[in-house]
Amino acid sequence: MLIASDDLIAGLLNRNGLETGNGNRWTRERVTSLRSHYRIPVFKPAEDGIEPWLNLSNAAKLLKIAPETLRLAAEAGEIEAIHPLSDGPWIFARSSLITTAARSIAERARQNPRYPTGSNPNQQSLFSSTT
Repeated sequence: MLIASDDLIAGLLNRNGLETGNGNRWTRERVTSLRSHYRIPVFKPAEDGIEPWLNLSNAAKLLKIAPETLRLAAEAGEIEAIHPLSDGPWIFARSSLITTAARSIAERARQNPRYPTGSNPNQQSLFSSTT
């Protein structure tokens, strides 16, 4: 998978009710074996920290909008995204987040006060810092 470890992939497959060819639940070992058989590389975080693929939360953070806003735009086909499992992560290519469409979605969200855009940077925290 583009953004997940074998453990997370196994959990997602199980949560979606998918079984192995023999009717077993998925484990990290089974995912690793399948990945190895089909020569699919293991997920490794980018060394420079600039991931080419982002989940919904990180993509929304990059655009400075609420995850719900980005999910709704992806569901409407306004921005390119991958959603391989109904109960799984939305995946965005970093390159799709620097397009005119992405800028338009972010700008529209910031201009419409009723559209979810995330928290106001001036909003005070309910909890005091513990550091």
